Amino acid sequence: MIIGVPKEIKNNENRVAVTPAGVKEFTKNGHQVYVQATAGDGSGFNDSQYEEAGAKILPTIEDTYEIAEMIIKVKEPIEPEYKLVKKGQLLFTYFHFASYEPLTKAMMESGATCLAYETVEKADRSLPLLVPMSEVAGRMSIQEGAKFLEKPMGGRGILLGGVPGVRPAKVLILGGGVVGTNAAKMAAGMGADVTIMDVNLNRLRYLDDVMPANVNTFMSNEYNIRELISTHDLIVGAVLIPGAKAPHLITKDMLKDMQPGTVVVDVAVDQGGCIETCKPTTHQDPTYVIDEVLHYCVANMPGAVPYTSTLALTNATLPYALQLANKGWKKACNENRELLLGLNIVAGEICYEGVANAFDLPFSPAEKFLG
Repeated sequence: MIIGVPKEIKNNENRVAVTPAGVKEFTKNGHQVYVQATAGDGSGFNDSQYEEAGAKILPTIEDTYEIAEMIIKVKEPIEPEYKLVKKGQLLFTYFHFASYEPLTKAMMESGATCLAYETVEKADRSLPLLVPMSEVAGRMSIQEGAKFLEKPMGGRGILLGGVPGVRPAKVLILGGGVVGTNAAKMAAGMGADVTIMDVNLNRLRYLDDVMPANVNTFMSNEYNIRELISTHDLIVGAVLIPGAKAPHLITKDMLKDMQPGTVVVDVAVDQGGCIETCKPTTHQDPTYVIDEVLHYCVANMPGAVPYTSTLALTNATLPYALQLANKGWKKACNENRELLLGLNIVAGEICYEGVANAFDLPFSPAEKFLG
């Protein structure tokens, strides 16, 4: 198979979808890999390393899309890329379709096959291609939240861990999944007073067992959220419904109950956000203020630490990408239900129910296209 690796063009997105080690694995299996020039620079991999691994370097993004049967990316195509996607081409990347209708419709019109990292799902309901970036984003949410709690950054002027004689910051985490767990670990390690909320009592029992003493668990419901937001300094949104829009757990009217300078970090923003007033921002311009509450809503947080993120992501994606390349997407999806669940759009039709429901569009079961 001919595989194309374009350079990411989303704002401050420095990750790359395939490392030189990945190229070597593809070429060992008889595939040809074309990498756009400088695609790996932001992650610390130069063109000569790709060439040594067996890739051919192409000068432009147009060349890369034109030659490839399978495009492997990190982030969803953005508007300048829509016209480059070809009918019948396989795109393997994060899409988060349910949060952005123009992207969904553009990919439907392209006639491409869109297999989304974020909906590849194991039998135990875990999301193997989302987990590594959720780990990074969860940890970064505390790193960034601590920074923006500083007064010059617009926050309340509170040190996350406090000092002897002065209480630490209070951190509220909405969601006890991978993002929330990693956020709680980081916040607890920095000495904050942490509360993690979830709707799953069994999950809360588990977290109560494994977390340190400065992490408390609390059942998530509107009443409890309204009670806690008034006393917490940093609030992290970490809610995920695979392939669908995140629910709004904090609504605009709740902002008035927060203290001025409270920082909210919505890690779920690439799935629509679990805080109603959140909208996607960039690393270049990451925050804005509504009702004296500072919002940090960068949709590609792991892009700020590309060396770590690229290695973590490609460790997870490469085995699946090899299956797609070795067998073709139809056979690979027939033989591996995890990949089958990754199919979101095929030949202009939506085949992931959460995406269809998000925009009230027709749904076609993925099995229809496997033949």
